[in-house]
Amino acid sequence: MSLPRAESRGGPQAVAHLRFVRTAPRKLRRVADAIRGKSVREALVLLKFAEVYAAEPIEKLVRSAVANAGNNHNMNADELYIERITVDGGPGGRFTKRLDPRAQGRAAFKRKRLSHVTVVVGEAVPAKPRKRGSGASVQAARVTRRAAAGEATSRTRRKKSGARKRAAKPAATEVPGEA
Repeated sequence: MSLPRAESRGGPQAVAHLRFVRTAPRKLRRVADAIRGKSVREALVLLKFAEVYAAEPIEKLVRSAVANAGNNHNMNADELYIERITVDGGPGGRFTKRLDPRAQGRAAFKRKRLSHVTVVVGEAVPAKPRKRGSGASVQAARVTRRAAAGEATSRTRRKKSGARKRAAKPAATEVPGEA
């Protein structure tokens, strides 16, 4: 049975989930941020040599996502990249609380945090060529052309209209010869 694959901005995707990891989400997010958007090959090298405890479960998860892409969706493993990786907090319920002895016979709870991690890998699709006639650089070129031709741009129109208003006001007239 083949799993349905979702289409993304870059093409087909494969997903892998890791739930109830006994590591705080904050520690896993540091590692996830380091590999987000990278090719799978580059991400695996980074994870293999990262000297962080949280890198190991994420490396296993990326390998699982690559295996899912190859086995379930017939995607080429050499062209995969980390399209999305999310780290969410898991339950902080009764199973993860531990007591810590405090002063004067009191006790405080230690919160042992759990995490859920999701990795989505996608095939790298060549970027579509941009349409001509749109974008900031084209608009800047239009403005420069207008300025070279002597046409007023919207910005210079505003300036000139203000100058016209000032020029339209009658100034104190001087009579020649009366000085």
